[in-house]
Amino acid sequence: MNINSLIKKERCFILKSTTKTEAFHEIFEYIESEGLISDTENVKKEIFYREQIMSTGIGQGLGIPHIRYEGITEPQILVGINPKGIEDYESLDKQPVKIIIMILVGADQHKEYLRILSLLVNRLKDESSINRILEAETPEEIKTAFIGSEQ
Repeated sequence: MNINSLIKKERCFILKSTTKTEAFHEIFEYIESEGLISDTENVKKEIFYREQIMSTGIGQGLGIPHIRYEGITEPQILVGINPKGIEDYESLDKQPVKIIIMILVGADQHKEYLRILSLLVNRLKDESSINRILEAETPEEIKTAFIGSEQ
């Protein structure tokens, strides 16, 4: 498992949304249209429920909404960027979220889930990586910026 295999250009978006709820719905529209998950409505409910418990805005402009859910057989990673930021994300550092990385994995995929989180955190631990992603203007550029030298 590596970033290149996890991040797919067709699952990268320049978000039009300016609120967290709208951004999540924008990402879920793609999930539904592509049939990535069989139980989209309940997965959507779980993501929003998870956000009510505690915001997934971890700081540095990053939001990582994530769940483990029974009906998911293959990890799904979706990346949305809004360089202007989403003000209402309620990030831990109180700053707008500019990159949303939604992680959806199966309920029994705990090791895969931790590995994905580790790969993402390593990729996004420095500001220059984040800036390259935010400068992207197309889904292909988002993926290229994200995977960096791992191509």
